[in-house]
Amino acid sequence: MPFFRTLSIRAREDELMDDFSMGGDDLREALKHLRRLNKIFAAPGPTLSGVEKLWKEIGCPDQLHIMDVGAGSGDVNEKLLRWSDKKGVKLHITLIDMTEEACVEARRLFQNEPRVSVQRADVMDLPDASADIVTGSQFVHHFDGQQLIDIVSQMLRISTYGVVINDIHRHPVSYTAVWITTRLISRNRYIRHDGPLSVAKGFTGKDWKDLKQKLNHHTMSYTWKPLFRYSVVIPNDAVKTLS
Repeated sequence: MPFFRTLSIRAREDELMDDFSMGGDDLREALKHLRRLNKIFAAPGPTLSGVEKLWKEIGCPDQLHIMDVGAGSGDVNEKLLRWSDKKGVKLHITLIDMTEEACVEARRLFQNEPRVSVQRADVMDLPDASADIVTGSQFVHHFDGQQLIDIVSQMLRISTYGVVINDIHRHPVSYTAVWITTRLISRNRYIRHDGPLSVAKGFTGKDWKDLKQKLNHHTMSYTWKPLFRYSVVIPNDAVKTLS
């Protein structure tokens, strides 16, 4: 992945993780290293921020089922579990991923956590209203054009109250920081290739505004969060009936 590249428009190259014919030990190692990157760049924060915002909009229920799609190891959800303890919310989280490597890593990470279950599945195959809130962390940047609209629409379909997206801000500072950090902490080909490319495939405020218009979803909101991320909240129709 080049150090210098144009970031004025979203990159369209596929990430190595998009090729499900690969995987194996390299992918399992990459998932472990990705957890380190998530800690360094404060990845869980925007997901928690968005979930709490939507939770308040639906009346602060004392029970909540969250489904994290494209979850990988699901490590960003550890902060949600601590939040639920503080708020007294009976929380269950279902981690969804299409790769067996991710599911194995997630089951290992949460093996002593009964509030978390793991399911290997495609979002397209999940039933309507599968969970109260559907989240996607560093997931939707894998999609572009009509595919992006379709995947967010599917996330809305399988949610009862709405969707929370946590994804990367495409910016020279975040790209440079990730490029350097991936080379300092890992020799893994997935991490060194996909880390910077994820930023190049990330979003700006203009991209979120465009998605909001294409979804025709006037209550969708997007907020910039440290470190160079966006927390996006898309309430479902069910929320309107509560307000």
